[in-house]
Amino acid sequence: MDDVLNYIQEAPPAERLIMRQVHQMMLANPGVTCEIRYRVPFYYRKSWICYFNPIKDGGVELAFTRANELGNASGILDFKGRKQVAGITLNTLLDITESVEEIIQEALLLDEEVAYASKRKGK
Repeated sequence: MDDVLNYIQEAPPAERLIMRQVHQMMLANPGVTCEIRYRVPFYYRKSWICYFNPIKDGGVELAFTRANELGNASGILDFKGRKQVAGITLNTLLDITESVEEIIQEALLLDEEVAYASKRKGK
């Protein structure tokens, strides 16, 4: 977890505030842990739930690894051409809305209740 805290601390100030807030939100849930994978922070319990994806022009995408299985009732998840992963672009703390919290809770519930099954085909 120290690696994740270092990652957040080294981010530009605006992104640092966003990541700190989401980091605290994620770790407030029982059993959620975090670690650096593919050079970015990933949050997981039974399987990967979400990760930070820095955006070149500023901001952070909170990307959900099983977004294709989420309801996305609020319509805030953006697949950006991806089939499984979708994210929410956060540019300021004000972007962390109730809808973001709802997606996080839905992703945590999915992780708890439905085992992840890889969709990759063997070579």
